[in-house]
Amino acid sequence: MVDVTDATFETEVLARSAQVPVVVDLWATWCGPCTTLGPILEKVVDETDGAVVLVKVDVDANPEISAAFQVQSIPAVFALRDGAVVDQFIGAQPEAAVREFVARLVPAISEIDQQAEQAAAAGDEDGLRQVLASQPDHPLAVGALAAVLIAKGEPDEAITLLGRLPETAEVRHLLAEARLVQRGESEGIDVDTRLGDLLDQAATDDEARQEFLDLLESLGPEDPRTATWRRALSSKLF
Repeated sequence: MVDVTDATFETEVLARSAQVPVVVDLWATWCGPCTTLGPILEKVVDETDGAVVLVKVDVDANPEISAAFQVQSIPAVFALRDGAVVDQFIGAQPEAAVREFVARLVPAISEIDQQAEQAAAAGDEDGLRQVLASQPDHPLAVGALAAVLIAKGEPDEAITLLGRLPETAEVRHLLAEARLVQRGESEGIDVDTRLGDLLDQAATDDEARQEFLDLLESLGPEDPRTATWRRALSSKLF
């Protein structure tokens, strides 16, 4: 939940609604029904796990937003998608009605998405391949199948599959894991020792530098060694 002002409305509501449905709750501190409705809205929207976003607007402090929505009484709730109002209601509503309102905003999960989710959760290679036969660039199925193939020791196909997706943190991680498997790096290696061995080579050898970076990607940003070894590499390069 985000508190929106006249100054942030364009960014937090109009622009954001191009990516995800945004529910705007117009309220005031003196409004009794607003204090009843607010927690219900927060609870129901939170249960969508980010599929819908809630913002709150204090109408007394933000007259421009109130005027834009032509608000005459509160609480007033508007749903926006792609910068346009797609649904609304006025006055406090019971939780069941709020759930129906929010449910209309949540994109329906397609059959192929359901199949991909089930296959990914089960690590079902055949099921994932069936999804990709219908939708070759399905991001969940591509990533899940790549992970299955890496675990099986088949990195070449995993790398080819990942080439279908735009670069993301998950794709970078999977590619690094696949390249490490290609090089025969086992899970039992002493990562710090290997990074130390590669450090001097990485300054002049592209292959050694890529392996060094792949090992850091495999460690992940949460591992404190990642930042330490990145600084060590930077000092060698620059």
